[in-house]
Amino acid sequence: MSLTTGPTSSVSKSQRAYAFLRERIEDGRFVPGYRLVLAQLAGELDMSVVPVREAIRRLEAEGLVTFERNVGAQVALIKETEYLHTMETLALVEGFATALSAPHLTAAQLEAARAVNERMRRCLEDFDPHRFTELNLEFHAVLFEPCPNPHVLDLVHRGWRRMNVLRDSSFSFVPGRAHESVAEHDRILDLITGLQAGSTDVLDVELAARRHRTATLDAVLAYQQSRHSSHQTTEVQR
Repeated sequence: MSLTTGPTSSVSKSQRAYAFLRERIEDGRFVPGYRLVLAQLAGELDMSVVPVREAIRRLEAEGLVTFERNVGAQVALIKETEYLHTMETLALVEGFATALSAPHLTAAQLEAARAVNERMRRCLEDFDPHRFTELNLEFHAVLFEPCPNPHVLDLVHRGWRRMNVLRDSSFSFVPGRAHESVAEHDRILDLITGLQAGSTDVLDVELAARRHRTATLDAVLAYQQSRHSSHQTTEVQR
């Protein structure tokens, strides 16, 4: 028994450390740039630094953690190209997942989605980007979770988890986009209702869901470009 207890225990502790770190990165408690100090984390988890180091290496391989000389391990900083690639991928897989789900959505599920969208609409009055983003995920989850293809659904989940790591809320940068988003949600729901009634095509649903995602990306990219141009103008004036 002594021959197997050590490795098994190490694997278990490494998995526990990984789950601990990943959860805190994804929910924002460990923000981009946060230093991951081995001894501190090991003490908090009541284990040696070995399984913590293994967990950090695993997160590094997934792109969630970086390691720099003289700095150590830290939560990966936001990379705008990574945001771009994640949003483009999510637009494709979530659009497809929503289209696959659409024929299977019940009247109760569609009503639940509409109710969430109404809460989002009320949220616009006293705008809270973080809360709006939470409701946004809740809305879309109603539409994509019934997806009958588990591989596609897994890709959607990965995309949303990656978005949580990259940016808490795109709507904090482009709050005006939130109003458009709510209206587009209404449009997607109307298309799904039409699909089930035989008046629209499943491709209409997929394209609407895809455009909905890329419209947010376009708004954020336009915001970044305006900031970049403004910065260049300021530098010239100096």
